[in-house]
Amino acid sequence: MNKTSSPVLSIITVCFNAEKFIESTIQSVLEQTYPHIEYIIVDGASRDNTMEVIEKYRSRIATVISEKDKGLYDAMNKGMQLATGEYLLFLNADDVLAAPDVISRMLAACNDADVYYGEAMFMDENGQDIGLRSEQTPHRVPEQLTWKSLKHGMVVSHQAYVIRRSLSPLYDLQYRVCADIDWMIRTLKASHKICNTHQVVARFRVGGTSKQHQQLAWKERYRILNHYYGKLANLVNHLFIAGRYLVRKKY
Repeated sequence: MNKTSSPVLSIITVCFNAEKFIESTIQSVLEQTYPHIEYIIVDGASRDNTMEVIEKYRSRIATVISEKDKGLYDAMNKGMQLATGEYLLFLNADDVLAAPDVISRMLAACNDADVYYGEAMFMDENGQDIGLRSEQTPHRVPEQLTWKSLKHGMVVSHQAYVIRRSLSPLYDLQYRVCADIDWMIRTLKASHKICNTHQVVARFRVGGTSKQHQQLAWKERYRILNHYYGKLANLVNHLFIAGRYLVRKKY
């Protein structure tokens, strides 16, 4: 962050039938000490009480829309197109920011970076911490992130990833469950200054979209990584990934 200015951060939450957890998500954003946050909620025409929960906080939320969409990434694209901030952060409807001052600390970690990234904490259905994502999966948050860091998969959670809006393309809707890894590779290829904030940025519940569609996720990810890293290198990388998963399951 430029020391003489405080850029606006657009935080985008997309949701559908999220009445169970979305209030905690909203509260974690609204309690941030960082003064320049534009909060955007994109609801997919929920049929439960999601909109009633949102309405309680409506006066403190910059933009709320509720309409049918073509899925998660279409909704995220809508949020991105509504955003006016210099930076973007996507926070799911069952996730929370890790602490009230985490955005302030994150953006203060470096001067005027294109990307700010950190760690994420896994939590269970009841909101109890399970452990850092890097401790619970084979993926480690790299000390210095580049687009090549994703050759073994999603090493940084999008909930812990802030990108300059001008460098962020729309999500590719041909991918139903893994468009986030394609999007992150593209944003990293476009970025020059990438800042490891060494912060636990967000807490998120296990069992997201890719976990619910694991077979499709593997197929899509393989296609995406083939495109960016080449078929032979990707085959070798996936053998390495598979080996790490087998070792972790064994122990």
